[in-house]
Amino acid sequence: MIFRCKSCGGNTVYSPERKKMYCPYCDGEDTQEQVPSEGMFNCPACGGELKIGDYNAALRCEYCDSYVIVEERTTGKYEPKLILPFIKSHKEAEEILKNEFGKQRFLPDDFLSDAKLSGMEGMYVPFFLYDFDVRYTISATGHKVRTWTSGNYQYTEDSLYQVERSIIVPIEKMPADASYEKPDEIMDLMEPYDYSQMESFDPKFLSGFLAEQYNMESEELLPRVQIKGRDDAKSITEKTITGYTSMTNRVDQSSFRQRETTYAMLPVWTYFYKYKDKTLPFYINGQTGKLVGQPPISGLKVLIYSGTVFAGMIALLSMWNILLGML
Repeated sequence: MIFRCKSCGGNTVYSPERKKMYCPYCDGEDTQEQVPSEGMFNCPACGGELKIGDYNAALRCEYCDSYVIVEERTTGKYEPKLILPFIKSHKEAEEILKNEFGKQRFLPDDFLSDAKLSGMEGMYVPFFLYDFDVRYTISATGHKVRTWTSGNYQYTEDSLYQVERSIIVPIEKMPADASYEKPDEIMDLMEPYDYSQMESFDPKFLSGFLAEQYNMESEELLPRVQIKGRDDAKSITEKTITGYTSMTNRVDQSSFRQRETTYAMLPVWTYFYKYKDKTLPFYINGQTGKLVGQPPISGLKVLIYSGTVFAGMIALLSMWNILLGML
């Protein structure tokens, strides 16, 4: 399906700046109408053959640049319950990269060029959001050590206490990306998201962006989520234990009670920069603007800079020798 402008026939897209649908051809707002696909592999706008990957839920037609939503992958069991629309626009994502890396001396010349940055894509990544309770229990022997001196003797008193803590920590919307293709450690770094801006799923939010259907089952991600939840609960429980010099014989236990799992799509800007034989990925949280990625270093620029510094030092030494000879 595509969203076609009722005024001019152009492809309407969702605008993060306007927070509504608009047509980039006639600048009309909320003029969209849904045009269903006649076949999964053909663009409803131009009829061109779509190169649909295994998990594409929304993509751009390479012939007419229309954004096509794959209905079979956004309905039924693949329909998200929630979606967090993009807040940061393409222009804002570009500015985030420029502000972060623009002053670095050894970047390749084209890293922040308009031509390269135009290839940045906004993508909705599939996530499962988990609600569950963690019961975290700590049992240990607490030591309170007191030392004092009397006369010629030093005394040490070690008072022992039985320490018991058992706390139930409610976890709300703990995210885990449900994509084999997206690196888990990077998607974890995209957090946190402000879920108060979530919307009920509407395919119009996908128009103008790429999207991927979930390709990992929620049960498959549970161990990863439970580790994160357990770590949070551990930290909270440990903060209730204070005043002890040390603890021994410590035993930690945790248990989980699953409450609800929600399929959602969260926004990420992706920029892939090809440098020599490597592709360097950069990810920007489409809501908060949080950036993850390591910039490339131009070996030629480092060499030129080093040569310039070296030549400058030689020139200074030569001048110093000439001045010494004149004395």
